[in-house]
Amino acid sequence: MFNEKDLQQITSHGLTVEQVEQQIENFKQGFPFLNVVRAAAAGDGVCVLDEEVIRHAEACYDAAAEHLGIVKFVPASGAATRMFKELFEFVNDGKRGKGIDVLLDNIQKFAFWPELERFVTPDSAEEEIVEAIVKTGLCYGSKPKGLVTFHSYPDGSRKAVEEHLVEGAQYARSGDNVRIHFTVSPEHMGGFWDVLGASQPHYEEAYGVKYDVSFSVQKPSTDTVAVNPDNTPFRTDDGGLLFRPAGHGALIENLNDIDADIIFVKNIDNVTTDARRGDTVKYKKALAGMLLELQAKTFGYLRSLESGEADLDATRNFIEKELCVKLPAECDAEMMKAVLNRPIRVCGVVRNQGEPGGGPFWVAAEDGTESLQIAESSQISPDDMHLMKSATHFNPVDLVCGVKNYKGEKFDLTQYTDPATGFISSKSSGGRELRAQELPGLWNGAMAKWNTVLVEVPITTFSPVKVVQDLLRPEHQ
Repeated sequence: MFNEKDLQQITSHGLTVEQVEQQIENFKQGFPFLNVVRAAAAGDGVCVLDEEVIRHAEACYDAAAEHLGIVKFVPASGAATRMFKELFEFVNDGKRGKGIDVLLDNIQKFAFWPELERFVTPDSAEEEIVEAIVKTGLCYGSKPKGLVTFHSYPDGSRKAVEEHLVEGAQYARSGDNVRIHFTVSPEHMGGFWDVLGASQPHYEEAYGVKYDVSFSVQKPSTDTVAVNPDNTPFRTDDGGLLFRPAGHGALIENLNDIDADIIFVKNIDNVTTDARRGDTVKYKKALAGMLLELQAKTFGYLRSLESGEADLDATRNFIEKELCVKLPAECDAEMMKAVLNRPIRVCGVVRNQGEPGGGPFWVAAEDGTESLQIAESSQISPDDMHLMKSATHFNPVDLVCGVKNYKGEKFDLTQYTDPATGFISSKSSGGRELRAQELPGLWNGAMAKWNTVLVEVPITTFSPVKVVQDLLRPEHQ
């Protein structure tokens, strides 16, 4: 199947022939659907906190934060292709959707207007204005979302990456130190450094902090080979194999490289303005406080099991009621220990308002347990699709992660994934159809064997920018 040139390509990606053969086998066999039991709901997998509990959890986190290693982890490598898709269709093909009217009618309301004004005026031709956004002027069509100007303030504007600096100072600081890690594409690294070099000193002075910003790129060893519709290896014009980045699930490797006690995970485009950030800060601290309390209890039960002094009924009750893992009837101390000794994530979920994306479900595993998972529609069989439609909550990617065990050692996060939960999609290259494979999603299969606790958070904590017109919403004005 592979020639000498192929073998060199495979090796240069840090992959083995066996791994690539397994990827091709995945295309042929497909990935199995999840064994979904039911959608998680308030009182059945989703915790709804009252104000007293929130205040207690916040206080718990605030009291501990100074002595913790805290990192804010922001996936930021994706290009803003979808954000400007309609603009490209207008410029390239003359296709005019309603979004173009909204954009042009409100062009001066966008925070990037002062920058755009260097290239056009409000009276410029419509095509010229749109082209100056995505191509000739701002070049946003070839930039990641982190480098797009999102918000206006009296003292200037902020790009998405800057809003994460501000957020970090408000809930992810340990003493005066704020550690933020961005995953970026290699070609955009310089752009991020340019923005941070110009703005970081300002935010350090404004918030009395010192930032420790780091970057990583998606590892080539997580790339997957593309195939033709008949599942044979896709060949480029020069006869080589085509490897593609395998989605955000590949970032479990990047997350695994971070040494911290607590890691906050939030997407680059989910930020709001200073005036509306109160709930975000409040609930991020509350989720972190809940994580710390869950960890402390979990570690206590693990030590009791190790010493042989555990009350198995009490341990089982904690696992089922607080860690949300339903155990099989026949469950001994060793199984309880294995369930307890895992990474923990506390995930904020919002009420479902029709946004595209995954939701929380109870899922049965082969070992007889049931646990909470974030599932995408592609992971659910057509027979179970009614469960997806009945879901009351949505995953906004709002995670707080505990990645160390009860001995203070870092978990190897790559050991807690479910490789059978990948995705296969139809793409194209050079006008030719191909099939692409994504690894289990970062908050889906890549964290399938974590202990997961879900907490309802208000919709005010979720303000993603999926298309450019979203920047006209109140949470971005």
